[in-house]
Amino acid sequence: MSLFDDAEAPAAPSGPSVRVRLQVAYDGRRFHGFAAQAAGVRTVASVLAGAIEKVLRIPSPLALTCAGRTDTGVHAWDQWVHVDLPGEIDVSERALTGLQRRLVKLLAPEVVVRSVGAAPEGWDARHSARSRTYRYTILTSAVPDPFRAGFVWWLPEELDLRAMELACDALVGEHDFSSFCRKQSRSDGEPAPLTRKVARAGWERVGPDVVRFEVQANAFCQQMVRSVVGTLVEVGTGRRRAGEMLGIIRARDRAGAGTVAPPDGLVLWEVAYP
Repeated sequence: MSLFDDAEAPAAPSGPSVRVRLQVAYDGRRFHGFAAQAAGVRTVASVLAGAIEKVLRIPSPLALTCAGRTDTGVHAWDQWVHVDLPGEIDVSERALTGLQRRLVKLLAPEVVVRSVGAAPEGWDARHSARSRTYRYTILTSAVPDPFRAGFVWWLPEELDLRAMELACDALVGEHDFSSFCRKQSRSDGEPAPLTRKVARAGWERVGPDVVRFEVQANAFCQQMVRSVVGTLVEVGTGRRRAGEMLGIIRARDRAGAGTVAPPDGLVLWEVAYP
């Protein structure tokens, strides 16, 4: 999963512009993450920007800023995006409702633009966000479910949910999550800080063979949620003890954490704004 808070924001267009915000859901299976990459790499941002350009007949490439830059294969239900459009674009409520409908027609069901509106002054999809919530779902049945494939981690093992819950206690609070994150660099070449503040984290059983992890934090770093889930699953299968989690965090050593969980079960579930 993941949010790269230290990445540089896209440059705004020259000349007068108007900012629009979009609420987006997507099936991440056939995308190389959200953020735009090299030409020819299919990402959510590139597909969404291309559709906006087509509908509004804007010739120059659009730069999108999102609340959380999800990784390859990761899904989203409540992704928020802003884009700065040329000032002459009609952003009346009626025009933006029409834009939303046309984007749905072009992109759904893989990408669904749930709403489009004019952004309040100073609003930024990334910097204005107060918190992000991710969900991770695991299917523990003896056989896989073809109708859930790509949206759950099929793990045919018994999991000790109580032990996994106990291990979550260590995650809450402000910590350096280097043990669970891929190293990142800032634009000046210096290592990006990996300290994040987790407000809550926990597991619940949502079906006979289905368990779900939910975590809320101010921000997340690359692969943080998947690395945490992989480590918690090792607790649930008895390969680690719940009490080890705090030591893993304090070690700030990626080698000490568990295997990174697959992207299939991860969803950016909610982004909260003031």
